[in-house]
Amino acid sequence: MAAATSRLRWLSRWWGARPTATRDREFALVFTVLSFAEPLSRVGARFGDLPTHGASVASVLLTLGQTLPLAVRTRWPAVCLAVAGTSFAVHECLGYPAAFGSLGLYIALYSVGAHQERLRRAVPLAATGGYLVFDVVLYALGSPDGLTDFLVYYLVLVAMWGLGVLVRGRRAHEAERRRLSAQAAIDAERGRLARELHDVVTHHVTAMVVQAGAAQYLTGSPDRIGEALDAINGTGRRALAELRFLLGVLEATGESAPKERTPLPGRVPDLVEQTRAGGQPIELVEDGEQPDMDIGARLAAYRVVQESLTNAVKYAAGRPTLVRLTHAPDWTDIEVTTAQAADGAPVSAALRDGGTHVSGGRGLTGLRERVEMLGGEFAAGPRPEGGFRVHARIPTEGAA
Repeated sequence: MAAATSRLRWLSRWWGARPTATRDREFALVFTVLSFAEPLSRVGARFGDLPTHGASVASVLLTLGQTLPLAVRTRWPAVCLAVAGTSFAVHECLGYPAAFGSLGLYIALYSVGAHQERLRRAVPLAATGGYLVFDVVLYALGSPDGLTDFLVYYLVLVAMWGLGVLVRGRRAHEAERRRLSAQAAIDAERGRLARELHDVVTHHVTAMVVQAGAAQYLTGSPDRIGEALDAINGTGRRALAELRFLLGVLEATGESAPKERTPLPGRVPDLVEQTRAGGQPIELVEDGEQPDMDIGARLAAYRVVQESLTNAVKYAAGRPTLVRLTHAPDWTDIEVTTAQAADGAPVSAALRDGGTHVSGGRGLTGLRERVEMLGGEFAAGPRPEGGFRVHARIPTEGAA
């Protein structure tokens, strides 16, 4: 049973992968052959109850007129219905024996509902007009069927057309769902890249500005000037490397896209050392052994520290800053605290108005979105004793 099911699935995938025009032609050919094969040749739609005549060349041609048009049922559904419907009407009016090919009328009606692109209202109205003419001709030829019979058969035909409309609607709904999913994925990717660009540019440029500003006061110490310039040079190179990666992701399409679309995070100790070289007093405390983390979780942890140190340099330059990393098997805690700024020093935008909420800055807001998207927790705000605190708990697997 399992082998038969697997084979049917394989056949379904194989059939679905073939071009639509090819499938229609093959279906029409098989349907035509079945229409003349015993015992199916005697099974078919009968309408009008007119006296039955024997089969002839004309009956064969009219049967072909109901089966062969199915070869274009997807490309030209209205033409398919017109030919198949006319052949069926003539076949019934001449009283030929029932034929399996007469079922082609139902398939043609379904195809109009499912595939007709232009004149989607005009075609059903024209078909209804043709059906009324067919009924009048049958009545004139002495059909014993009454108005109820004509109405019931019409409802059957409408049901076949309606089934096609229903399938068309579901197909359109699924296509729209896929489009919206693709658009959402694009928007999410753009948002992710925007956050990455913000983090890269803000941190590295801020570090370079601080290092360059400090270098101008070192004119009496040539050795320290060289160290400051080396620090600026290293910061710039790291910024260019990350920007090149992100621009490569933006420009890549198709097979040229990089396999790894997430930039590899750096090491927090290197980040702390780089910021410390710019003159910010920073202490790094790490408790526990760092577990294996998903690349997204590692990058989020790195960005939390990076953005926090950037804000410390911008708004509390020269004030002691503590970076504490606490590792557990299932999560990593990150806490960055900055001492209160000295009197007269610029106040952080996050500390203004005495609020305990995260400021409206893109950086902290982006960090909250990034951490919560991974299933973690994020909080940032002023400390009661002064200064500012950023805390994040990031799951090891990047999901709650």
